[in-house]
Amino acid sequence: MIGYMQMPADFIYKDVFLKGKPVHQRFDRFRLRHPSMDCGRRAKIFAPFDALAGFNEAVAAKEVLYEFRRELDDGEKEELNRKLVVLHSMTYNSRAAEKNKVPVTVTYYVPCADKNSFSYGCRGQYVKLSGICRYVGLRSITVDKTVILFDDILEITSTKTVKGPNIFETWEDYAS
Repeated sequence: MIGYMQMPADFIYKDVFLKGKPVHQRFDRFRLRHPSMDCGRRAKIFAPFDALAGFNEAVAAKEVLYEFRRELDDGEKEELNRKLVVLHSMTYNSRAAEKNKVPVTVTYYVPCADKNSFSYGCRGQYVKLSGICRYVGLRSITVDKTVILFDDILEITSTKTVKGPNIFETWEDYAS
């Protein structure tokens, strides 16, 4: 018998199987030179082997929580527009952007890109990006090297700097 199965008559390793696992005395010369490996170390040998390539990544992708895009009310839209006007006045060309180096944190919507997810095409995530505002155009803002559309922006905040106060609190100075 092999486990629960009947051993085939033409099994080529029948003699080896019937010998069983070798048993050594406690202080046998072979056992002293080749001690048995504990289960933890033995498991580490096979840990790098991934039988299902990409399976762990697929499981992790299913754990990501997606949400519907939030709609801004009129007050929030006006506040966002005011902040974009301030940023535009400080970064209207590359020289002004380089001189002012306005640090901002932008929270924006990124749609789900996983075609195997139930959220594909209808939900996404809100991502926070901190960096230097490089350019504010007609439909988008550039923070570092990331271009973000105005429709995707939920919130813009100014990062407090050592040089001075929050730019959005004193925006009248910059808007003129």
